[in-house]
Amino acid sequence: MRAYWNSGGVSEERPTSKDIRRWRGHLADERAEAKVYREFAARRTGEEREIFLALAEAEGRHEAHWLGLLGDDVGKPRRGSVRTRVLAWLAGRFGSVFVLALAQQAEARSVYAVDADATPAMAADELTHQEVVRTLAVRGRNKLSGSLRAAVFGANDGLVSNLALIAGIGAVGVEPHIVLLTGVSGLLAGALSMGAGEYVSVSSQRELLAASAPNPQAIKARADLDLDANELALVYRARGLDAEDAGRRADATLRALHGDEGAAEFIAGFRQGPTDPGDVDADAHELLGTAWGAAASSFCFFAVGALVPLVPYLLGMTGTPAILAAAGVVGVVLLLTGAIVGVLSGTSPGLRALRQLAIGFGAAAVTYVLGLAFGTVVG
Repeated sequence: MRAYWNSGGVSEERPTSKDIRRWRGHLADERAEAKVYREFAARRTGEEREIFLALAEAEGRHEAHWLGLLGDDVGKPRRGSVRTRVLAWLAGRFGSVFVLALAQQAEARSVYAVDADATPAMAADELTHQEVVRTLAVRGRNKLSGSLRAAVFGANDGLVSNLALIAGIGAVGVEPHIVLLTGVSGLLAGALSMGAGEYVSVSSQRELLAASAPNPQAIKARADLDLDANELALVYRARGLDAEDAGRRADATLRALHGDEGAAEFIAGFRQGPTDPGDVDADAHELLGTAWGAAASSFCFFAVGALVPLVPYLLGMTGTPAILAAAGVVGVVLLLTGAIVGVLSGTSPGLRALRQLAIGFGAAAVTYVLGLAFGTVVG
C-alpha cells in the first residue's frame, strides 16, 4: 500500500492496472513535451531560449510527479504520443511559427484539468504553457503576417477564380483551346489585379499609420513648453484622456524633461498601464510588410494558384474529364492552403481546410451550372 494523489487529497488505496497505464502514458508525454521545448530552445537565443528551457523544466516537474506516483511500477520507458514525437522532430529541424502553432494546439489538449491524479497546479501550468506558446507564436505570426497573408490568400483566390472561370467556360461546350486561352487570360488579369490591389491596400495603410504618428518636431519641442501654461495637456485630451488625467500626465512629462526623477517614475508607471489612444504601435509597419513585397507575393501566388486548374488542359485533357481533373487538383491545394491558415490562426487545420474546400467548390459549381444554362440558351 502506498499513497498517491487524487481529487480528494491523499489516498492509501492500491492503484489499479488502468491507473498505472494512464500514469505511464502521462509520464511518457511529459518527457516528450520537455524534449519539444528543448528542441525549440536549441534553435533560439536570448530571451526565447530561456523561456523554452523554463517550459522544459516545468515539464520535468510534472514528470517527477508521475514518477512519484508510479514508484516501483514505472516499468520500461515508453515513447510519447506520435503527435508529440512528430512535433519534437519538427521543432528540432524547423522551429518555425507553424511548429509553434502546432505546439500551442498540443498544449490546449491537456487532460490534467479532468484527471483526478494530476494536481491543480499541474493543470494551471498547462494552461499557462498554452498562453506562453500562444504569445511566442503571435510574435512569429506578426513577422510573417504581411507578405504571407498576401501569398496565402493570393494563391487561394487564383485557385478558386480560375477554376470557376474554366468550369463556367468549359460547361458552355467551347473548344479546349478556347478554355485554355480563357484560363491564361484569367491568370494574367487576376494576378495583375491582385498585385495592384495589394500594393494600394498596404501603401494606403502605411500612409495612414504615418499620418497618425506624432510629429517628431512637436516631441522635441516639448522641453521648451511653459510649465505653467502646459499646452501639452491639450494633446493628451485630444487623445482621449479626461482633463484631470491629461493635466497630470502632461505636468509629469514636462517636469521629467526638466530632470525631475519623481516625475520620470510617474511617467514610466503610466506607460505600463492602458495603451495611450494616440500612440502608434512601433511594429505596425512591420506587421503590414512593404507594399512592393505584398504586391509581388500576391501576384506570384495568385498566378501559381491560377495555373493549377489549367494543368489538365496543358496535358491535353478536354471536356468534362478535364474539368473534373482540374477540380481534383485544386481541391488538394485548397485543403493545403486551408490547413496553413488554420495553423497560423491557432484553430483546427482540418476544419479550416474543409471550409476552404467547400467555398472553392461552391464557387466553381455555381459558375459551372450557369455555364450549362448559358450554353443551353445559346444553343
